[in-house]
Amino acid sequence: MQGPKRQGRRRSAAKPKVCRFCEAKVNYIDFKDAETLMKFQTEKGKIMPRRITGNCLDHQKMLAAAVKRARIIALVY
Repeated sequence: MQGPKRQGRRRSAAKPKVCRFCEAKVNYIDFKDAETLMKFQTEKGKIMPRRITGNCLDHQKMLAAAVKRARIIALVY
């Protein structure tokens, strides 16, 4: 015999995430723009993954490089 059936939560259809940088037609992510870079970091300073931010591969690579450069000159932590 099986126990009572568990009521699982139903997931709603997730809307597709769109790269903000592609929408704005950004060709280069500037490492001196600390406010933008902070939006893509956790509270501890880690870079958020693509699956959460919705960035495309090219912009995620540019973002990671910009964050790392900004860390070196202490604009972000």
